Amino acid sequence: MFLYVLVCCVGVVHCYGNGAVSEVCGSMTPRHGADAQTTTAPFTVTADKTTFKEGDQITVTLNGQSNQFEGFMLQARQVGTTTSIGTFTLMDSVTQLLSCDGASSRAVSHNSGIKKSSIQAKWIAPTSGQLGDIEFRATFVQTTTTFWVGVKSSTVKYTGTSSATAAPTVPSNTDCGKTKVCFSQPSNCDPTVNSGCYFMAVQTSSNQSERRIEIFGQADGYVAVGFSDDQEMGNDDIYICGKDSSGNLQVQHAFSTGTIAPTILSLGNVTNISTALNGNTINCSFTSRNAISTASRATSTSEYYLMIAAGPSSQGNIQIHTNRYVSSSKANLLDPSQSIASAEEFPAIVKAHGCLMLIAWMTTGSIGMLIARYLKGVAKDHGCCGKDFWFMAHVSLMVLSIIATAIAFILVFAYAQDWAGGAHPVLGCLVMILSLIQPIVAAFRCEPSHERRFVFNWAHSFIALAIKGLAVAAIFTGLALFEEYVEDGWMVKVMGGFITWEALMYILQDLNLRAKKKDSEICSFGSMRPETVLIVLFVVGNLAFLIALLVGIGRS
Repeated sequence: MFLYVLVCCVGVVHCYGNGAVSEVCGSMTPRHGADAQTTTAPFTVTADKTTFKEGDQITVTLNGQSNQFEGFMLQARQVGTTTSIGTFTLMDSVTQLLSCDGASSRAVSHNSGIKKSSIQAKWIAPTSGQLGDIEFRATFVQTTTTFWVGVKSSTVKYTGTSSATAAPTVPSNTDCGKTKVCFSQPSNCDPTVNSGCYFMAVQTSSNQSERRIEIFGQADGYVAVGFSDDQEMGNDDIYICGKDSSGNLQVQHAFSTGTIAPTILSLGNVTNISTALNGNTINCSFTSRNAISTASRATSTSEYYLMIAAGPSSQGNIQIHTNRYVSSSKANLLDPSQSIASAEEFPAIVKAHGCLMLIAWMTTGSIGMLIARYLKGVAKDHGCCGKDFWFMAHVSLMVLSIIATAIAFILVFAYAQDWAGGAHPVLGCLVMILSLIQPIVAAFRCEPSHERRFVFNWAHSFIALAIKGLAVAAIFTGLALFEEYVEDGWMVKVMGGFITWEALMYILQDLNLRAKKKDSEICSFGSMRPETVLIVLFVVGNLAFLIALLVGIGRS
């Protein structure tokens, strides 16, 4: 009975020797099954500064004097509030960062139960928002049942200027090419006259110790600029101008490791921050003395590809960008005289690949398949070299489809020179392989009167159906790549309309074929056969959908 009661009590007491105590950020009270001490704590919390402004760094010391503590939790709070503010960086190996109030690095705690007499951590003040005087608060755990909650430091006075009253002027391209390196989309646009302009400018000081950076653009959550060694995402030094959880603009320093969300870093040596939010128009400027790092370490080069990205945010966390622009060449940050243009999102060779695949499987391939299935009776016994017209048309169109597919296949692999991954290249390879197998199977077919001719007929039809299905899937995934950062995705919708149109034409042709077997027809067009009228409508409709998608790819 005693053991049963003991086991039942295990869930009542929560001890956190590893310091993972984010769930008690608000109360800062350990769940040790005991009440906090009410006596004066034998521990102190001190800051190395008595005042601060935006972006300042303060070293905070937790001291046990003649006492030691096993666990602790440290936060900074604006006087009179219960919400943590700012971020911390670690200075001791026995400490770790915690997320509080939906933001990372808002608190510091222990990472083991070893006894400690003194701990230090560095606090970084926010760069924007409605700031005020702060105080540091800590919980000290001496033993499981002996702990003190809310031990305060002296008040640290706020002496900066709130970003709400320190709005920057809208950047202008007047000094681009003279004193600052600029990159914009559209090229050479001026934010002072075009609110839809995405703009970044970098002005490097004469001694190269600092850079003045300007960011401007429209977005629901953030506009970010990056410095990269290549035109792809990954190993990029980033500055983000975006909304925090309260809807105020803040500047963040980050490092991109790929297509996932970037890692937020300490803001570092960033000063003179100014922000302005006008509707969805985001405007930030600041001075950075941080070294640019593009491979997890600082580099001495001054040439980088410039990037601009914009998109939504949620509770201060940036989401995948909806707009992204990369410079066509590296920019020398020490040479403002150069002209920086935006790189084409999709190179011409990639667009050619997409266009050829659309032509192959929206027109020539589709029409060739339809002719073979429904138009064998049209112009029967008329043709060339002993072959009916329908057969010659079918073979010619399918050969053109295979040639277009092969050229598109070669172009994209010659451009990428690597395996990109994802569903699209897999589907494309399957289409290419089956497209080559189909004519080989057809070349070895037996005579129509042969008893095993049905084997070829079934195999030929099955492979054709597989090619058609895989080609449609490849087109959908390919168009999705073209529209990866486009909100409306109209090309994918047009392709959906094309599939519906093609299905309707096949249904009508099938109904007509069934009616003919009963010596009837679904409708009369005078001297013209219904299947001929339907194939003309089919070609006209397919061309309309094809042209719309070709125009869309050309504009991507």
